[in-house]
Amino acid sequence: MEQAVDRRRLSAAQELAQRAGVDALLVTPGPDLTYLTGYRAIALERLTCLVLPATGDPVLVAPGLEVAAASASPLGQLGISIRGWAETDDPYGIVGELSGGAGVVALSDSMAAGAVLRLRDAMPAARQQLAGPILRELRMIKSAAEVEHLRQAGRAIDRVHEQVPELLWPGRTEREVGDDIAEAIIEAGHVTVDFVIVASGPNGASPHHELSDRRLEIGDTVVVDIGGTMPSGYCSDSTRTYAIGYAPDDFLAFYGVLQDAQRLAVESVRPDVTAESVDAVARSMIAEAGYGDRFIHRTGHGIGLETHEDPYIVEGNVELLRQGMVFSVEPGIYVSGQYGARIEDIVVVTETGVDSLNNTTHDLVVVDPAFSS
Repeated sequence: MEQAVDRRRLSAAQELAQRAGVDALLVTPGPDLTYLTGYRAIALERLTCLVLPATGDPVLVAPGLEVAAASASPLGQLGISIRGWAETDDPYGIVGELSGGAGVVALSDSMAAGAVLRLRDAMPAARQQLAGPILRELRMIKSAAEVEHLRQAGRAIDRVHEQVPELLWPGRTEREVGDDIAEAIIEAGHVTVDFVIVASGPNGASPHHELSDRRLEIGDTVVVDIGGTMPSGYCSDSTRTYAIGYAPDDFLAFYGVLQDAQRLAVESVRPDVTAESVDAVARSMIAEAGYGDRFIHRTGHGIGLETHEDPYIVEGNVELLRQGMVFSVEPGIYVSGQYGARIEDIVVVTETGVDSLNNTTHDLVVVDPAFSS
C-alpha cells in the first residue's frame, strides 16, 4: 500500500493538529491507523494506540503479543517506535504519559467507548475531542496511487456485475444468488466481501435489503448492490438493476428517468461545485418526473479505505468538490410493495471534470428466463 511508506501523511496530520489546537492524536486500530502508518492492526480488548503528538515523534503503544506483528509492518519504514506493554501494565497510563497528560487530545472516531472512558480516567486534565474533523482533510483527497487502487477495485466489481445475469433465473432464492455473487467477488480479486444486496421484486423497494429466501420470479426486477475490499485495502461498491424476462411498463418509465438523473449528476461533477449541487441535479430531475418522494436517500458517499467516508453528496453539504475526491453517485427510486431501482458508479473528481471508475452498462439488463445452470 502506498501509505505504508509515506511519512508525509504523519507530518501532515501533525500540522493539521497544530492548526486545530490539538496536542496529540490518539489513533486506535481502524482505517485511520492504516491510512497513517500502513499497519492493519487487529482490534482487540487489549489496547493498541498510536500516539501522534502535534510536535515530536510518534509512538505505537501495543500489547506485547502484538509487537512482532507491528514490527513486521511498515511502521519501521516510517521510523515509528513501538512501546510494548505486558499483561500487568496499564496501557492507558502509558498513553497518558506519552501524551503529556494534559491539553487537548483528539481520539479516533471509531475508538471503543471503553477505551475513551479509560483514557479520560488516565488523563483527567486533558480535554478529549474527535480526530475525524482533522484526519478527514487528509483522507478525503486521494493521491494518484489511491485513485489507481480504487480504479482497480472498480474494475474488479465490474467483472462481477458482468456475471450476475448468469446467476439470475426463476426459482432461485436471493440467498442462493448472493452466495454465488460473494464467491465471484473473491474470485475477481477482493480479499473480503463487504456486502451483497440482492433485492428482488417488492424487496427492491428497501435500499438496504438483507438476503432472503424469496424465490425469483419471471417479471421480477432485481437490485444488486455489491462491494468488497481489495488487497490494497481500498473498497469497491457498485449497484445495477436487472429484470427477469421483462419489466412492467411503469417500471420502465421511471427507470429511464433514473438513468438520465444518474448520468446528469455524474456529468455535473467537477472541481469547485458543491457536494449538494450534485445531489440537487439528480433529485430535481427525479422530482420533476413525479418521483421525488420515492428517492429516499442521499445521492452519494465517499469511498476509500472504508465503503462510506467523506465527502457525502447530500443536501446541506456546501463543501466544494476538489480534485482527488472519490465518491458514489447512486440515485434510486423505490415504490413500496412493488419494486425499486438504483444505479451506482464510483467517480473521481479530476482537474477539469470527472472520471467514472465503474463502466458496466446502465441499461436495464433483461435476463432470459429460460436460462438455467
